[in-house]
Amino acid sequence: MKSICVFCGSSYGSREIYTEAARSTGRVIAENGYRLVYGGAKVGLMGTVADAALEAGGEVVGVLPRSLQEKEIGHEGLNELHLVGSMHERKAMMADLSDGFIALPGGVGTLEEIFEVWTWGQLGYHEKPCGFLNVAGYYDQLIAFLDHQTEEAFTKPAMRNMIQISATAQDMIDQFKTYTPPSTPKWIKKDET
Repeated sequence: MKSICVFCGSSYGSREIYTEAARSTGRVIAENGYRLVYGGAKVGLMGTVADAALEAGGEVVGVLPRSLQEKEIGHEGLNELHLVGSMHERKAMMADLSDGFIALPGGVGTLEEIFEVWTWGQLGYHEKPCGFLNVAGYYDQLIAFLDHQTEEAFTKPAMRNMIQISATAQDMIDQFKTYTPPSTPKWIKKDET
């Protein structure tokens, strides 16, 4: 694992603990020798995680749609900033550049990003770990719902267990280091194994 992608809010949220978690995540990624890949903005938790990784001596790569750069939210102090044509291109490039994915607190966009890469893993398109950084219980209700989906047989236990859950960035990275993807991705039929 060389690069870790962080999905997070372009706002700070209502509690200082979210900013502290973003700062800690950026620092821990850099201190563990990983490159940070993220959405390229200088605002909200996105800017905080990037700044913290840079301050800790880490390499930071941003991927930002040109339309957002034109609104002057692009981070100018990164090691690399890739400008792309669309949000779809952004997600694809971030996935290609990354070996693992962490969702910090965020809104609909953050959820959409982590769910898409988790789905790609379930379908066997990659074998990279994905996780929710459950800061101060932010994701508790979502985790309960994911468990409910599994209980109701809409998600197989092996697919549900693909998503890592942790309260700290260091613990999440430690989980990533020992992550083993399911031996049979969701799309393979039983008679094909």
